[in-house]
Amino acid sequence: MLTKNFTYVAAALTLVGVPAGIAVTGGDMHLSGDVNLSGDVTRGGGLENAIFAGTLACWLALFALGLRRWPRGILILSLCGVFAMRGALLVHSGAVWPVTAALVAVVLAGHLRFAAVTGSVAVVWFALWDATAGQRSADWVLGSLGGEALWLAAVLAGVTAYRNSVRWRHEVAHRIAQDESQREIDARRRRAEERVEIARDLHDVVSHTLAVVGVHLNVALDAFDAEPEEARASMKLAQEVRNRAMTDLKSLVGVLREGEVPALESLEGLADQVRAAGLKVSVTEFGDPADVPAPVATAVYRVVQESLTNTVRHAGATRVVVTLRYSPTRVVVDVQDDGSGGDGSIVDGHGIAGMRERVAALGGALTAGPGKTGFTVRAGIPILAD
Repeated sequence: MLTKNFTYVAAALTLVGVPAGIAVTGGDMHLSGDVNLSGDVTRGGGLENAIFAGTLACWLALFALGLRRWPRGILILSLCGVFAMRGALLVHSGAVWPVTAALVAVVLAGHLRFAAVTGSVAVVWFALWDATAGQRSADWVLGSLGGEALWLAAVLAGVTAYRNSVRWRHEVAHRIAQDESQREIDARRRRAEERVEIARDLHDVVSHTLAVVGVHLNVALDAFDAEPEEARASMKLAQEVRNRAMTDLKSLVGVLREGEVPALESLEGLADQVRAAGLKVSVTEFGDPADVPAPVATAVYRVVQESLTNTVRHAGATRVVVTLRYSPTRVVVDVQDDGSGGDGSIVDGHGIAGMRERVAALGGALTAGPGKTGFTVRAGIPILAD
């Protein structure tokens, strides 16, 4: 989950958010060390305040670039940086919220307990410091403590929920892949059993036919001169046996060439599996799939399966629309989601190249890229006439 893009975004948001947050909370007013005639401590100017707030933001943003490799160390280092600025009286607010990016990274890395304990200790520590060395009023300390604690809880809860959702989607996608692998194994086993059964039938039909025909031909040959009528009857019986054998063979060949398309009939079941991951999936078909050859049907099924798997794993989508159009000469399949795949996060390495090769092998073409609302995969496969 911790990618290079995450570290860059975290650094940028820290660079902008920390000065803005300090300005909103009034913590950019540092003590100048000057005391007026009445004994009140004076405050620094606006430019000087902005410089100190920007300095803290720059340091925290720089630390954030290392979150991918050392999330826990960066969290501790960032808290030390905030305390250094607070201890030097350069900024007067902020405990854990300036290090939000580091907290998020630690939770995403799977260290929720570390983030919770470290954040809680930091909140209490800064509250005690404000009440003693910072000489803040009790009301201010309690308000700051409550706000920081609430912020910490919200960040931890939100990031944990997001992490659990992503893990759930990955697990569902993994289960779908496992189920498909098991179906492939079962299908190969069934095909092997069918081939064995057909081999037996072919053996029985052919051997029986040849044996019977051979007997009648021998009878006809022996009786050809002496008893032509018996020879004619034997030839006729041999012809009838041959005709029955041809009918049986045609039936067996018909089984082998049967035009069923179980892959297309399984699309709704595939959609149900993806719906279990929390996505809304709709499958719409136009035309009659009965005449679609098995190789084309298999390719269509694989395109839909891989597209849905990519959506579950990478797009962060909430809805997927699958549309299939059958015509006498062509099958067109569209898979459109509303996720973040349109920003370029889904590339050929996620199986798109494999889909493109499968479609191209049948004379078709596949395109994949950003759509109107997310990521779109579109494939057109011709149906070649026999």
